[in-house]
Amino acid sequence: MNTEPKDSFYRRPLPEGLVSFTSMEGRRLLREALTAGDAEAFYPLVAHLHTQAEPAWCGIGTLVTVLNALEIDPGRIWKGPWRFFGEDLLTCCKSLDLAAVEGMSLSEVACLAQCNGARVQTVYAEPEGLDAFRTALLKSLRAPAGPFMVANYDRATLGQTGTGHFSPLAAWHQASDQVLILDVARFKYPPHWVPVSRLWAALQGLDAASARPRGYLLMERADAITAHPAGLAQLLERLRAAGAGACLTPPTL
Repeated sequence: MNTEPKDSFYRRPLPEGLVSFTSMEGRRLLREALTAGDAEAFYPLVAHLHTQAEPAWCGIGTLVTVLNALEIDPGRIWKGPWRFFGEDLLTCCKSLDLAAVEGMSLSEVACLAQCNGARVQTVYAEPEGLDAFRTALLKSLRAPAGPFMVANYDRATLGQTGTGHFSPLAAWHQASDQVLILDVARFKYPPHWVPVSRLWAALQGLDAASARPRGYLLMERADAITAHPAGLAQLLERLRAAGAGACLTPPTL
């Protein structure tokens, strides 16, 4: 007896203009980016690339990837005797159950990163910010130990299904001006190359919950582990008014 849900899915084809990471073209772009020194972030990020465990946990799955790539000690046991970031450790700022329903906003993902030992710069994608975005992007992708860039973008602007999404960025190909998105929803789309101008347009997509554009985060190791649990109350108070925009809710799959 077939017990498959009537509307079940197995991945999605990439829209036209996006290049799969594993295709021959995608491999060529990566080789050339590595040779040019524009993919130094690739190795630490891909070594820890995590597939989000829930449809709306893209922000949480992205943080598992980035916090481990930054080699931050969570200071708490994950499994057995091991200290390592898994989604179940990322419980400050917003409960996992609520995040599974609502997703997370840009400010909430920043809060979650901060209370787990990262220093975070939050940038909303205002129209005049393209030059600053490009400068920060290239600096990040040329750095093997961070800061790593996390993009919060509108999938529909890229021709993909769904709404808001989080994923880390890992490489830039100069000649074609494309950036490699390590999509943490690997059950849906593989890592893929996107023109920088198209990604910038997607970053400017409005987050309906916060009524602000989306944007990006720059994450690096803090000088000391911050706010878990010491100092967390102050951090939460400062961000309490933040919106809770969904990153990828089940109805929009």
